[in-house]
Amino acid sequence: MEKPFCDTLADGSGIRLFLRLTPKASRNAIAGVGVNGNGQQQIRAVVTAVPENGKANIALIKLLAKAAKWPKSSVEIVAGHTDRNKVLEISGDPDALIAQLHELTGGQDI
Repeated sequence: MEKPFCDTLADGSGIRLFLRLTPKASRNAIAGVGVNGNGQQQIRAVVTAVPENGKANIALIKLLAKAAKWPKSSVEIVAGHTDRNKVLEISGDPDALIAQLHELTGGQDI
């Protein structure tokens, strides 16, 4: 059974998002949804930035904020700062955030 790529935070203040980042790509983009070896769905993102000194992480936050029209301050990487597999927390209305992610991933089910 696959686990969804996002969960609502316990206090209802936002969502926890599971993501796989590929740095040094030819473009910045949301590349759909994939599944890791543990059955965890992950949004796949690619950025042109290199994975040095947090540049790829900064590019990821800018990409998500621009694509979904979220304030950059609402997106925080909480795990995986030096790993391709990341966990992000996004502040806001969980239902609205999930709807926006659904659109960004091309309508793939969560």
